[in-house]
Amino acid sequence: MENKSHALAAGAFVLLLAALLITLAVWLTRDSREMRVYELASTDEVTGLQPQASVRFKGVTVGKVTHIGFDSKAGGQVLIRIAIDDSAPITRSTFASLGFQGVTGLAFVQLDDSGESKVALAPGGAAADSIPMRPGLMSKLSRQGEKILHQMEESSVRINQLLSVENQKALTTTIGSMGQAADRLGRLASDAGQALPPLVQDAKVSLQTLKDTSLRVGDSADEARASARAFRTVSERMNEAGGTLDQLSAGAETLVKTGQTLNSATLPRVNRVADEAARSVRQLGHTLGSVGDNPQSLIFGNAPIPPGPGEFGFSANPLRP
Repeated sequence: MENKSHALAAGAFVLLLAALLITLAVWLTRDSREMRVYELASTDEVTGLQPQASVRFKGVTVGKVTHIGFDSKAGGQVLIRIAIDDSAPITRSTFASLGFQGVTGLAFVQLDDSGESKVALAPGGAAADSIPMRPGLMSKLSRQGEKILHQMEESSVRINQLLSVENQKALTTTIGSMGQAADRLGRLASDAGQALPPLVQDAKVSLQTLKDTSLRVGDSADEARASARAFRTVSERMNEAGGTLDQLSAGAETLVKTGQTLNSATLPRVNRVADEAARSVRQLGHTLGSVGDNPQSLIFGNAPIPPGPGEFGFSANPLRP
């Protein structure tokens, strides 16, 4: 009996210790962060993605996948529910794609932001608040792989058409024609070799003529350079201080000053002399007119001026005394 009681007590202690360990493990591994729930909708395959898979934002783990299922409203569309840390900057321009961990084939949700919007995306399951899902790298590679395989198939068909029996015969005929053309070219080269010495002699004569012409052109160029140097010397002498251009400029300035002096001093004096001469001529004319009217005035002098009205001796009829 005592052995059975000891065994029962030992079993109970082991069970209690196991329960405590499990409780401690759950308490230590519990996630106390505030999480926001978002939904992703994808029309592509999500192979390798499982619940509890990590969610990363620009490579930083910010949450996990809580549910994977089908959309009852849109056939063939997969709904993925994710829980994200409240500190993650999720905006309306955030999008999701599938990433893969090395060669294990396990997938995770990769979040990124294009930066087009700064408005925070509200959590929830509404279609307007869901994060769009874009094709991942593997989806793009699979699609491109299909296109590449299709192009390779088309290329193989074209190669088979190119290597058909008719094309092989045409290729053989072309090669034979090229051989005949090579033989004809060899004969032409041989004939040209026989006619080459006269051509070489003519070329020598032409080269000698070209050499003589170049020497003459060189002499002409030397003369042109000498003329250019002489012209440059004359130009420098004309442009230097006290040269021809400076002397011409000084003469022009002197002429301008002389004209200004003539206009300001000499011409006014000439005009005054001319006015005085005109007055003298008018006076002389007046005197000559008086002498012509009364010649005796040269001997007896001018007659007295008759008295005017109101003066003594005034007469209304000057002919009467």
